[in-house]
Amino acid sequence: MKLKVLFLLTFLFMLSFSVDAQRGVRIGYIDTEYILQNVPEYQEATAQLENKVQKWKSEIDSRLSTVAQKRKDLSNEKALLTKELVEEREEDIYYEEKEILDYQQKRFGPNGDLMIQKKQLMQPIQDQIFAAVQDMASSRKYDFIFDKSADVVMLYSAKQFDLSEQILRSITRASKRKQVKSKAERKEAEKEELVPEINYELEEREKALEEKKAKRASAIEEARAKKLAAREAKVKEAADRRQKILDERAKARQDKIDAKNKTTETSTEVESDVEAKSAEEKEASEDDKPKTRAELIEENRQKKLADRAARKKALEDKKKKILEDRQKAKDSINNNKNN
Repeated sequence: MKLKVLFLLTFLFMLSFSVDAQRGVRIGYIDTEYILQNVPEYQEATAQLENKVQKWKSEIDSRLSTVAQKRKDLSNEKALLTKELVEEREEDIYYEEKEILDYQQKRFGPNGDLMIQKKQLMQPIQDQIFAAVQDMASSRKYDFIFDKSADVVMLYSAKQFDLSEQILRSITRASKRKQVKSKAERKEAEKEELVPEINYELEEREKALEEKKAKRASAIEEARAKKLAAREAKVKEAADRRQKILDERAKARQDKIDAKNKTTETSTEVESDVEAKSAEEKEASEDDKPKTRAELIEENRQKKLADRAARKKALEDKKKKILEDRQKAKDSINNNKNN
C-alpha cells in the first residue's frame, strides 16, 4: 500500500513538473502528531479520556478479581455443598463473568465508548487541520502537502518545507476566536434555560442492559425456585418412604411378637397335657411293670414288719385291758370291804 502511494505521488510530481515546469512545484508537509501534541484542548481532552480509561480498567480488574475469589471459594467449599448448590453458584459466576465481558466490550470494543470518544476527540482537530491546510495551499499556491505521520514513507524531509508550525498557529488563532465567541455565547446561554443533552444511543444501550439483567435475574430466580421445590419434594418423598419403612418394620415386629406369644401359650398347654399324660402313663407303667426279686423281698419284709407291729399293738392293747380289769376287781373288793 505504501509503495502504491509513493508511486502515485511520484507520478503526480512528474506530471506537475512537466505541465508547469516554468514556475516550479511547491511542496510542503506537516506532522499531525506534533500538531496534536501542541494543541491544549486536545491534550486536556486526552488526559480526561485517559482517566476514564484507567477507571474503566480498574473497575473491570476489580470485578474480575471478585469473580476469581468467588470461584476459589466455591472450589474450597464444593465438598461441603450439594450438587444443586454447586451448579447454582457456578451459573451465577458464569453470568457475572459474561456481564463483565459485555461491559469490557462496551467500553473497549470496536464500537465501544473508547473508540467513539476518540473519534469525537480527534474529529474536530482533524477538521481544523484539514481546513488550515486547504487555506494555506490555496493562498500560497502549494501543489502538494504531505502528512509525515501518515502512511506515506518520507525518507528525507527538509525543515524548510515543514508547515506544522504555521498550521498550529492558524489552529491556535482560530481556537482563540472560537473561545471569545463561545464566551459570548455562554453569557447569552446563562440567561436562557439550560436543556440537558440527551444521548439516545446510550439510553437505549442502558435500557437494553437493564432489561437483560432483569430477565437474567428472573430466570435465575425461577430456576432457583424450581430447584428448591424439587429438593423439597425429594425430601418429603424420602421422609414418607422412611416413615413407611418404619411402620412396616413396627408392624412386622408386632406380628412376630404376637405369633411368638401365641406359640408360647400353645406350647405351654401342650406341655401341660404331655406332663399329665406322662404322669398317668408312668403310674400305669409302674402298676403293670413286673417286680424284681429285691422288690419282692423288700415288699415281704415290709409286710412282716407291718404284721409284727400289728401283733405287738394287739398284745399291748390286750395287756392294758387285763390290767384295767384287775384294777376294777381290786376296786370292787375294796368297796365291798368298806361296806
